[in-house]
Amino acid sequence: MPRRPVVLPPRRLLALAVALAATAPLHAADLAAATACPLGSILCAKPAIDYSQCPVNPLMADYVPSLPATAAGRANAPTDIRAARSDSSNGREYTLTGNVTLQRLDQLLRADRIDYDRDSTAYAASGNVRYQDHALLLRADSIQGSTTPDRATARDVQYLLLTAHGNGSARAAQILDRERSAYSDATYSTCDPRHRLWEMSARRIDIDSATGIGRARDVSMRIKGVPFFWWPYLRFPANGQRMSGLLAPSFGVSSNSGFFLRLPYYLDLAPNYDATVIPQIYGNRGAMLGGQFRYLTASSHGTVNADYMGHDRLSGGRRWSLQAQDSTALGNGWSFNADINRVSDSRYFEDFGNSLTLAATSLLGSSAYLYGSGSWWNASLGIDTFQLTDPTLPYTSLPYARLPRATFNADLPLAGALEFGLRSEAVAFRKRNALEGDRLDLYPYLALPLQGAAWFVRPELGYRYTTYQLQQSANSSPDRGLPIGSVNAGLVFDRDVHLFGSDYTQTLEPQAYYLYVPYRNQNNLPVFDTQPLTFDYWQMFSSNTYSGADRQINANNLTLALTSRLLDAGGVERLSASLGEILYFTPQRVTLPGMPPTTYSRSSYVGTLSVALSPDWRLDVAQQYDPNAQRMTVSTIGVQRRIGGDGVFNFAYRYRQGLLDQYDVSALWPLNASWSLVGRWNYSVRDHSTLEALGGVEWDSCCMAVRVVARHYVRDFAGDTSNAIMFEVEFKGLGDVGQKTGDFLRRAILGYQ
Repeated sequence: MPRRPVVLPPRRLLALAVALAATAPLHAADLAAATACPLGSILCAKPAIDYSQCPVNPLMADYVPSLPATAAGRANAPTDIRAARSDSSNGREYTLTGNVTLQRLDQLLRADRIDYDRDSTAYAASGNVRYQDHALLLRADSIQGSTTPDRATARDVQYLLLTAHGNGSARAAQILDRERSAYSDATYSTCDPRHRLWEMSARRIDIDSATGIGRARDVSMRIKGVPFFWWPYLRFPANGQRMSGLLAPSFGVSSNSGFFLRLPYYLDLAPNYDATVIPQIYGNRGAMLGGQFRYLTASSHGTVNADYMGHDRLSGGRRWSLQAQDSTALGNGWSFNADINRVSDSRYFEDFGNSLTLAATSLLGSSAYLYGSGSWWNASLGIDTFQLTDPTLPYTSLPYARLPRATFNADLPLAGALEFGLRSEAVAFRKRNALEGDRLDLYPYLALPLQGAAWFVRPELGYRYTTYQLQQSANSSPDRGLPIGSVNAGLVFDRDVHLFGSDYTQTLEPQAYYLYVPYRNQNNLPVFDTQPLTFDYWQMFSSNTYSGADRQINANNLTLALTSRLLDAGGVERLSASLGEILYFTPQRVTLPGMPPTTYSRSSYVGTLSVALSPDWRLDVAQQYDPNAQRMTVSTIGVQRRIGGDGVFNFAYRYRQGLLDQYDVSALWPLNASWSLVGRWNYSVRDHSTLEALGGVEWDSCCMAVRVVARHYVRDFAGDTSNAIMFEVEFKGLGDVGQKTGDFLRRAILGYQ
């Protein structure tokens, strides 16, 4: 029979074309890509506040960089006075004129004239007055004070906080001590003094540079001179340190819950623990109270998040969620880790989830484990439970709880290169209205790993024994035992090459893996936690194609694979390409219930390609071609590209025969230094529907940023959709108002900064 030609569907040709087009050279202006978040990172960290668009504050013309950066020791430091002319009638009171400077450690006062009393250390300065210390820089019409005690009062002041970007003006300023200052009839902003986008004015502002806390009374907020907010008392961060007080509110609109508003209050309880109380209101549902508690000790750290709604007007019941995480070091190689997640009902994430991943969560897992390890062993003991959070799924899809589960693994050197190993697991499987039982799985083995500079070989021989104790079963003690033998061997060749104007080391790495496992009929064994593993390149070198111990494949297989890499002068992998296939000498007869045995003599060809020749772009391709069916069964193509500085473009195509067929395009596209577009489109070809679509705009400036995003997304596995509009205004250095749109975009757009 003639072989059919291999034809890629048009959509895969499109995906490949887009990926290859993205590797075309950029213009020089685009090569200034940000490298703080490497391409391929799943989630980029939130960057520091960016004031790069701010011009230099005019007060910085008076800044003297050589002064000490701390006030420690100021009380015992001498006062140095310099002037062009000095007059005194009694040897105690002096009139100093002409470029007068008065310096005491980090304090520097400059003026045209200073009257100074040597005995009381009192001074009065006028004419071009400039003052600087480790935390403050100001100009004033006049200033009066003393060095002992260290206090001063200035009139008609312009000031700049050196430990932050805050600046403003005041009718009067008081220097209370080496860390505290107070301002009357004052303004505060992080904007350029010549171009105030936002400004806070207050009857009095107190700044504590040691704690980083600012306090303002009778506060009015203005945007471009237009007032929009008043509050009798406000605490705010003066240098980015955490502090108790109201956080910026967040609000938005969801088609599933209506308008919502959150008003968080932060409690800085101690240096090693804090809390946030979050009153919330949902227009269609009612009031909710949420909170977070975080702690950090010498041996443990953790977080507790909780939300509670006493009565949901739409569903008619209580709604709540709980998330608790803890990690504790117990000493002597032992530790405890817990991750508890529970919600009140299966529709909770549909109604209150705010992302595609969260809203479409179908299974919520909880675990608590005790871990231990030594030089040649590791062990664990704990529990795993699960909760269904998709109302469209039947109870039968809920995994078994493991109450408890214990593991013990060992790798013990014997003689020479010979090693003894053990993999063991004991589990009690529990599930209501289902077969329950206990399982013990043991796999002792001997291995002889040998290697040289350009070769390696690892023969391994083991025996896998699995036994059960089942409840309410005719065969209460089924078991299985079989030997497993394998040999993994490879060679590594390398040479120097010159490509794309750079020098590289190219490797050629052939590898062979032979696996032999005799057949054992396992149809009498239950299936508690076993599923077929996703077939990929690394699965070709595994001794089992199933997760869990309920099934162990029979095998007489030979895997042949070839890998080639390009390494730059620093040893960084810039290109990796691999191709492999499994040859089956006997049919694979061990299957899960309802699955037919495999009679093919060869597996799919598996190919992978990863290219990152520069920090600006990355290409990843994985393909599987089934020669038995003469079709492509798996195709994933992904490209990521930096645009300008912080911009990024992502394109992904994902296809797996019979399961999914999706496009995913997302971008942060800078139009100029201030304006950027954001968007994402995730489309399922198989379902002929959009899974998520969002579009928005960002505006960024010296001291203020605005983000507006409209979003349409699938909220459950039944395909129901929701719409939302997210809006955020960030007053840099002060806080933000609206939803945490920036945090959402970091999750939605790969590489978003």
